[in-house]
Amino acid sequence: MWNLGGVVGLTVQGAPFFLGEPENNGWDTPTAVGTRTVRVEVFVDDPDSFIERAVAAGADGSVDEVRDHEAPWGIHRQGGFLDPFGHLWLVGDRSPLRAHDPR
Repeated sequence: MWNLGGVVGLTVQGAPFFLGEPENNGWDTPTAVGTRTVRVEVFVDDPDSFIERAVAAGADGSVDEVRDHEAPWGIHRQGGFLDPFGHLWLVGDRSPLRAHDPR
């Protein structure tokens, strides 16, 4: 959507979000601290193709193969990848979250 250098505005299947990176602002990169510093979880209809597209764009898909998981809310399909900055993304097909009812 846009790029301000240290912060980009992105969309994932129509859902907008911001992603920022360290720029002498008190944050560190996964490489600098020696571990992952961010986990992003996304829920989409087809996690397999989402991850395939990420890997084709340069992500490391060897972290967590897409597979069916047994969860308290039922079986769901999920896998993951590391983006080029070292951030862990988990992509699943069923969220345990429900919409908030403000009543």
